Amino acid sequence: MIRVVDVVQHYGIRPVLRGVNLEVKGGELLALMGPNGMGKSTLLSVMAGALWPQRGYVEIGGMRRRSSEENELAIRKKVAYLPADPWLPTGHTGREFLLAVGRLYGVDELRLMEHIDRLLELFDLTAKGDSPIGSYSTGQTKKIALASVFVTEAPILLLDEPFSGGLDPAGIIALKSLLQRLSQGDDMTFVIAVPVPEIVEELADRIAIIADGQIKACDTVAGLRQQTGCSGSLQDVLEKLLSPATREHIDNYFKTRS
Repeated sequence: MIRVVDVVQHYGIRPVLRGVNLEVKGGELLALMGPNGMGKSTLLSVMAGALWPQRGYVEIGGMRRRSSEENELAIRKKVAYLPADPWLPTGHTGREFLLAVGRLYGVDELRLMEHIDRLLELFDLTAKGDSPIGSYSTGQTKKIALASVFVTEAPILLLDEPFSGGLDPAGIIALKSLLQRLSQGDDMTFVIAVPVPEIVEELADRIAIIADGQIKACDTVAGLRQQTGCSGSLQDVLEKLLSPATREHIDNYFKTRS
């Protein structure tokens, strides 16, 4: 469904992605994990077409991004992307925003209005749906941004840290349940950047580990355990893969304090 081929991306003189290759299967939920500043958000932006790589390319559904106007338009109809800190029209109501996004993706008007009602209810926004987004709390703003991705009914969703941004426990449960239910079939594909191992372990079919701008590993949780020889939790596996010195740093901190 998605192929990332030899992608190189840098900002000025600082390389962020270094020859990244990755394949995401149709119907899969792939989680991106890794240390801060190692390229997760940049990779999602490149997949989404928001950034154009200095080298390499991305294919979605067999079509190369930006290879032609027709291919790019066809891809954009299939893909919805939510950055970690999206722009929202604060002077418009949540319902107006969701209507505009749904219409942009060509969703049938009657189905769109009904879907918006269900999304507002799911994310506990019914009472705020007809208020300006500028009046929303931080968590409510995150929820309306999430609703705007699902209202597209796009078969490919690229989500950068969807569980962050002040979501309350009910919002986390709603989002996690929504992703679990939607990913059960073969008609939707997800790539999400999530820093919390416990959530990833419950959701992901496979996990791609990014460090130093490269894919260090990409496998199921069981496969990653086998690669590392670690039988513990996903957090233990990630510690062994990415930060084996963490325990030593913690011990050194408390030695200094004492």
